[in-house]
Amino acid sequence: AMALNLSQKQVVVAEVAEVAAKAHSLVAAEYAGITVGQMTAMRKKARETGVFLKVVKNTLASRAVEGTDYECVKDALTGPLLYAFSEEDPGAAGRLIKEFAKGNDKLQAKVVSIGGKLYPGSHLDVIASLPTREQALAMLARVLAEPASLAAPPGKPAAVVVPPVSPSRPLWWRAMPVAATALLVAALTSAAWWGFRPPLPPPRRDRHTARRHR
Repeated sequence: AMALNLSQKQVVVAEVAEVAAKAHSLVAAEYAGITVGQMTAMRKKARETGVFLKVVKNTLASRAVEGTDYECVKDALTGPLLYAFSEEDPGAAGRLIKEFAKGNDKLQAKVVSIGGKLYPGSHLDVIASLPTREQALAMLARVLAEPASLAAPPGKPAAVVVPPVSPSRPLWWRAMPVAATALLVAALTSAAWWGFRPPLPPPRRDRHTARRHR
């Protein structure tokens, strides 16, 4: 590939910075050995699943992620990398890389990032298993449909209900339900993730507060 001039580099940095500022997750993968046909198929699938996919020089990528949740990956970017940002569903980039890695062992996730945290490429399966928006909202709806299970005595935090996990699941899946459920509930109640906020009850005023304001 031809070297980029300064203005072209600035365009790339601006493009990636704009995506990184809004993306839900990032997977950076080694891609040496991928054929033109495989890359074309990946790009097509990426467009269909809301993933920004681009080969970017690490120096430009490092500049682009400054000031975003992905600034944490800067020191981990080595070698030629393919960057996949999830623009819609948090697990989309992970599923894309995982799917195409099955047919090409040269495609290997090296860096995974979500929620401002850096994880090794071995966490690809965890990211890929995150629910889609529709699945996540359905899970949240089931949690909200059981108010008794979330109730707690005054002064104590409400408990997070963890769904039963089948022993046939992989070890990494069985180890993550508590953290994953807490993350899911916290993320789904954040307008920043889905632009979705469950209706909140009006604030309660106890008798003492009411008397003070009379």
